[in-house]
Amino acid sequence: MQTTYIETQQISFQDFKNQILEDYRLGKISREMSYLGRREVLTGKAKFGIFGDGKELPQLAMAKVFRNGDFRSGYYRDQTFALAVDALSVESFFAQLYADTSVEREPASAGRQMNGHFATRSLNEDGSWKDLTAQKNISSDISPTAGQMPRLLGLAQASKVYKSVKFEGSEKFSKDGNEIAFGTIGDASTAEGHFWETLNAACALQVPMIVSIWDDGYGISVPTKNQRAKADIAEMLSGFQRKEGENQGCEIIQVKAWDYPSLLDAYARAEHFARTESIPVVVHVIEVTQPQGHSTSGSHERYKNEERLSWEADFDGMVKFKEWILNYSIEIEGKEEVIASAEELDAIDEEAKKIVKAGQKNAWESYQKTITDLVQSVLPLVENLKGQNAEIETYIAQFNKLVSKAKKDIFHLTRKALLATRGTNSAERTQLMQKYNEIFEVEKDNYSSHLYSQSQWKAENVKEVQPVFSDSSEEVDGRVVVRNNFDKIFEKYPETLVFGEDAGNIGDVNQGLEGMQEKYGEVRVADTGIREATILGQGIGMAMRGLRPIAEIQYLDYILYCLQGMSDDLATVQYRTKGGQKAPVIIRTRGHRLEGVWHSGSPMAGILNLSKGILVLVPRNLTKAAGFYNTMLQSDDPAVIVECLNGYRLKEKQPDNLGEFTVPVGKIEVTKEGKDVTLVTYGSTWRIVMDAAEQLEKLGISSEVIDVQSLIPFDLTSEIAESVKKTNRLVVIDEDVEGGTSAFILQQILEKQKAFRFLDSDPLTIAANDHRPAYASDGDYFSKPSSDDMVERIYAMFNETNPQKYPAIF
Repeated sequence: MQTTYIETQQISFQDFKNQILEDYRLGKISREMSYLGRREVLTGKAKFGIFGDGKELPQLAMAKVFRNGDFRSGYYRDQTFALAVDALSVESFFAQLYADTSVEREPASAGRQMNGHFATRSLNEDGSWKDLTAQKNISSDISPTAGQMPRLLGLAQASKVYKSVKFEGSEKFSKDGNEIAFGTIGDASTAEGHFWETLNAACALQVPMIVSIWDDGYGISVPTKNQRAKADIAEMLSGFQRKEGENQGCEIIQVKAWDYPSLLDAYARAEHFARTESIPVVVHVIEVTQPQGHSTSGSHERYKNEERLSWEADFDGMVKFKEWILNYSIEIEGKEEVIASAEELDAIDEEAKKIVKAGQKNAWESYQKTITDLVQSVLPLVENLKGQNAEIETYIAQFNKLVSKAKKDIFHLTRKALLATRGTNSAERTQLMQKYNEIFEVEKDNYSSHLYSQSQWKAENVKEVQPVFSDSSEEVDGRVVVRNNFDKIFEKYPETLVFGEDAGNIGDVNQGLEGMQEKYGEVRVADTGIREATILGQGIGMAMRGLRPIAEIQYLDYILYCLQGMSDDLATVQYRTKGGQKAPVIIRTRGHRLEGVWHSGSPMAGILNLSKGILVLVPRNLTKAAGFYNTMLQSDDPAVIVECLNGYRLKEKQPDNLGEFTVPVGKIEVTKEGKDVTLVTYGSTWRIVMDAAEQLEKLGISSEVIDVQSLIPFDLTSEIAESVKKTNRLVVIDEDVEGGTSAFILQQILEKQKAFRFLDSDPLTIAANDHRPAYASDGDYFSKPSSDDMVERIYAMFNETNPQKYPAIF
């Protein structure tokens, strides 16, 4: 095991002095970055700025105990820390401020995130993992200021898992579980539920986690006393303080942001607790100042009085650090030693300004060159069209008057020129069109790539393996199929683990994991508390560290607790890092038609609309669900798999090749062929649609039934359009509310697949009522589409076109 910072500080005075001066130098560089960054925004070179001034000293102290293999999960205030661990340079700081789309110049997000959002690159260009133990790691920041907390839990828990779990390649992710996960959060955001849920779970699980709370007394303009039950968060957390000999709770350390030696001691102790004893630690950093206020959007003079502003000036961390250095002296062998003189520190101050100014200048020039090169490649081609339309000269003049040009201005000019010369067939226009297509592809990649995996392991590339059945294949309950498939999965993939409410000891509420904990142990098959947001967070964090977590949310209705993390964090990981990080979590849940307001909801449209970036898979039975698990464990895309809640006790034939067969994503299945109408559905509703199709056959209507299987991605080969081309009628049947998933499916079929060309009747959607289903089977019947509803409404389509053959029912 690595020794901790507190155990290794036996150094000479010269080394001590050098460390202090290097910290001062880094702190001043960071401060000057904040000052110049604000000026760049206010002079119009950047859109918005939010900076870490005032937090330099605690972040320097935190960086001293941050080792290779460790992870940070934070938000947008930690620039000094990022500098100190070499995850940020002056140039990359300003490149992000300008939204430079170059991964080389802005490796955190390639211009996709506003400034202050840091990340290291966990992946090689081909999407394979780097050796994360050989670098200091920052999981990509997000702006929702407590949203980073659930992920932090998973990053920390991974270390605990790696103490007992080994697999081929695991040495790239952990050195015997010796890593710490560091979290940072502003004090006002400790009022958020995600903070409390994460800390509670960490204290129960006893994971190596250090949470730093930057406490400046405000949440933008709202003082702390209006944020929480008590102004002092450490006092509020006193009940979390662990007791000697107990394996619960955390350590709480309070320290002042301007007290450099106390900060070093605080973080040394925190590291010792977390790394050596796997105890979560809260470091409450108080008396933090914010010299420039919250952001460039406003001035803190509007809500801070003169007394507060005067105090902040006096207790500015860099001011107090300078005072401490100048006042420090020690006698060694009869000689008084000091760290630095005022003149030496002034020289460092001046050097910091020069370094920052030079870095800003380089970043701005590199960013501007990208735009200048674009202008020079496009503008002459537009000018060549001046003789073909008089308006083009006006467009060029307007463009040339722009003081500052952006990519959008160049594209606007090009598109206006092409619009003005529509219908013209000339070599000059063709040349401009070719250039437009070329630059559009570049910017499409700059701004829209990597929403989903682009690696060789993306889910669409997983080869389909059909289930194998024989005369000896058993008819079993659906839950037995998924259970036995999980058994094969855990045997085949030692990096796979599952966790959720009741997932462990009793094998989940529907027995789909029966006996798995007993066979594979409590680390790999684990129970959790009732805390959905952090169950998801466990999955995200562990997946970022190379494990293959299956995060179980007991019911589909309860996934609403996870939607913030799914939408803001998991769905955007690959996108917001432009392929620099990934988190291939599988979210396991169960839902659709059953009984009760909170056990039969179908919030699929919410999931679809809020979670683009996550695959949404909706198998109609448990064999299909098992196949999707087998598929996704070969993929590096995240996914949610919704098992049919009413399918666990229905009989299915169990495949002989459990753990091997796969269900391809984005592929529909025609489960009944027909010639008169195409019926499209998914999940539990499929059984009812099949029943309705049989009734329609007796009424002289031949229905083709299609199980979508995968909502995202959706029917990649446009097979549904081919069905509509044959039947000329389309009905989408869904248990979501009107305008929900059925609207999404309809848009995909009619607009993307252009199936509207083949319709002889208006397309029809049959959805649930807009309220939650009332209780019991009667509630389901009157709240969601029944076979009677389907038969009558589909029959009405034919009555409208041929009332003699299909006389009205009512």
